[in-house]
Amino acid sequence: MSNILFAIGLLLAVSMIGAAIIAIRVRRPAIAIFAAGMISLFASVLFLFLAAPDVAMTEAAIGSGLTTFLFFFVLGRVRGDEERDALEGAQKESLAKDVKDAKDAWSDEK
Repeated sequence: MSNILFAIGLLLAVSMIGAAIIAIRVRRPAIAIFAAGMISLFASVLFLFLAAPDVAMTEAAIGSGLTTFLFFFVLGRVRGDEERDALEGAQKESLAKDVKDAKDAWSDEK
């Protein structure tokens, strides 16, 4: 039984290292956030195998659940602001073009 627990622990540790490398190397923020959440989830399972269920529950709830949710929430807010700024910029450019066209049309009539 001890060899099986050792193998599972080793597999979890290697998975945590792999997820950490993915979180560091990837360029897309959503994938990095997901990988960081997976690290925390693997850590909570590892704590469970190490006979620390209270730490495992806390890590799963706070580290994997709440932190990942907050990161995705903030990422959504930041992307929303960027899209809103881009839309406002496009609207300003469109308005400036319409004003210029109106001035040109008015000057052509005179």
